[in-house]
Amino acid sequence: MAKLTDTFRNIFKIHELRQRIIYTLALLVIVRLGAHITIPGIDSALLAESTKNQSADTLFGLYDLFVGGAFHNAAIFALGIMPYISSSIIIQLLGAVIPYFQKLQQEGEDGRKKITQLTRYGTVIIAALQGWGVTIKLINTSVQGVSVVPLAVQGFSWTLSSVLIFTAGTIFMMWLGEQITDKGIGNGISLIIFIGIIDRFPFAILDEYRLISEGTRSLIVEIVIVAFMVLIIAGVVLVTEGTRRIPVQYAKRVVGRKVYGGVTQYIPLRVNTAGVMPIIFAQSIMFIPATILQFFPNNEFLVNFAQYFQYTSPVYSIVYAIMIVFFTYFYTAIAFNPKDVADNMKKQGGFIPGIRPGKQTSEFIDNILTKITLPGSIFLAIIAILPAFVSNWGVTGRFAQFFGGTSLLIVVGVALDTLHQIESHLLMRHYDGFLKTGKIKARK
Repeated sequence: MAKLTDTFRNIFKIHELRQRIIYTLALLVIVRLGAHITIPGIDSALLAESTKNQSADTLFGLYDLFVGGAFHNAAIFALGIMPYISSSIIIQLLGAVIPYFQKLQQEGEDGRKKITQLTRYGTVIIAALQGWGVTIKLINTSVQGVSVVPLAVQGFSWTLSSVLIFTAGTIFMMWLGEQITDKGIGNGISLIIFIGIIDRFPFAILDEYRLISEGTRSLIVEIVIVAFMVLIIAGVVLVTEGTRRIPVQYAKRVVGRKVYGGVTQYIPLRVNTAGVMPIIFAQSIMFIPATILQFFPNNEFLVNFAQYFQYTSPVYSIVYAIMIVFFTYFYTAIAFNPKDVADNMKKQGGFIPGIRPGKQTSEFIDNILTKITLPGSIFLAIIAILPAFVSNWGVTGRFAQFFGGTSLLIVVGVALDTLHQIESHLLMRHYDGFLKTGKIKARK
């Protein structure tokens, strides 16, 4: 406890770090305020009545979890940051198949700026389409035959203004995320999703407490469930932080009077190089059927088709798991290039014992990365689809989603990355960080 207290004290001794943390917290407060400001023209009382008994075991319930309740509030931030993520996915997928985008990815800083600009344009288009779908859903949401959008309000002008508000809300959140990344403690987009999920945590605990107080569930069963969730958290941390180290020998070189090399260093290959991005990528695509259905709520074919992609549907779980495995390999290939690592090692006079420098080194690293990524991707998939099965055991939807799937992976991953960011600031100024003496070491 004394160690933790000293660490917090050290954080506030560093002026720059203190300013970054305060700035980040201030912007996150704005994000949460926007999740509770309902767009104009909505009957708030009817809206609250229509969502009172809404189950969390749906795709919309999961979406609402990501945006911290803003979706069921019909708030100005109802779309959250998900359109931006969807646009990023599309641009990255195009970069794998279209030469123009591949060229942009190889042009360094200029190419990155162009890709960022295209991603923002894509965000506007996706947010506008999703906003339009939300307006249709709101018009068709009613309590005892009365729509939450009064008939006097419905019309082209309300739809247009609402779409503009939803789109502007997403763009503003995107800008807030960029500001947190540049002037805060980093991971701006991830932190926005993180704070939305954390906001639902007290409600998940209240749901479980209500079951115990009503006698629906015994305290012993609740303890067993919590213990099971703790094991899941431990597994998530293991996958998030697990590494396989490859030894690299650097030959001795004498330049003038100085001797370089002659030491062994290690390349840490993470079991989950892609982090939580495969989950977010796959989840964004799984929202597509429900999004299309918003535009055609009375189309019988789309209604039947969307049934297969309900949150608790076996088809949904299978497709979702396969997509997570695919995106784990896809994002790992983008984030870590064995050829570049092998070329840099060769230039610096380094080699893996028993492996020839150059192409063989690249193939060796790629082979190991492929092997350790497979169990990591499968574990990610299992954790992500777990809430759909846990819900059938009597666990409330919000509690299952928070502790047993996508949200848990995001919370743990973002929390650790944020601690590493703070750790790096402390270590640069010769202060001990949160993770220095613990089991989890800061990434080099």
